[in-house]
Amino acid sequence: MPKVSVCIPTYRGGTTIGEAIESVLAQSLGDFELIVIDDGSPDDTRVIVERFVDPRLVYLRNERNLGPQGNWNRCLEVAQGEYLKLLPHDDLLHPRCLERQVAVLDDDYDESIALVFSARDVLGADGKVLTRRGYPGGHEGTIDGSMVMRSCVRRGTNLIGEPGAVLFRKSLADRIGAFDATNPYVIDLDYWFRLLAHGSAHFCADSLASFRVSPQSWSVAIGKAQDRDFIDFVARAAVWIRPPLSAIDLLLTQITARLNKWLRLLFYTVYLR
Repeated sequence: MPKVSVCIPTYRGGTTIGEAIESVLAQSLGDFELIVIDDGSPDDTRVIVERFVDPRLVYLRNERNLGPQGNWNRCLEVAQGEYLKLLPHDDLLHPRCLERQVAVLDDDYDESIALVFSARDVLGADGKVLTRRGYPGGHEGTIDGSMVMRSCVRRGTNLIGEPGAVLFRKSLADRIGAFDATNPYVIDLDYWFRLLAHGSAHFCADSLASFRVSPQSWSVAIGKAQDRDFIDFVARAAVWIRPPLSAIDLLLTQITARLNKWLRLLFYTVYLR
């Protein structure tokens, strides 16, 4: 059994998946399997993946298109590692990402940490760093799970980050089940909350992953619905947070989620022209 399963769910990823694969194969920790699951791409994704010769790399192609939720869930099904990380095909890992995050979970003998996450760089379509995101305060260490969830609710955004920045135990994933795209924009945050209902989070202050935004990004394509998705999600997720959310928490959600939507759309307009 490999220590880590890194799964790349992809569809039409030909322009960037080669870089994503290279960033995984360059990891300082080598005990991993890398599974690329192609959701029926009509481009040259398969050709690019098959150029890599590494026994840790496996290419799978779905018989029919499953969509993002279905393909992410197939990653959960086929992964064999002790720990699991999803890496979208246009994102990258820092060379020490697995080493740093695995060390945290290996040292967590009572398994009280539900997930490890890190700061991450936001890249433009050309690969240049546009900005950096991290947890408020920026201090490395373990944080109570409900505190992290409440901070996300109050700030109206995903403070934990995109899948490439997060590592979690496969055993816990098996307990909580499949990804749920009821609110597509927060499919990852929905899963992080469900993990955090079972433990705390550990934040790595260094930027250990990169998240690419481009006109073709799924997150950009569905960006106009992000405030509605976030507000609806919080209404569902309230049951996982203790103590319960207050009226002020919910009011802040309404305000900050809408503000974040317009700020992100402005960001996309400026940087993705």
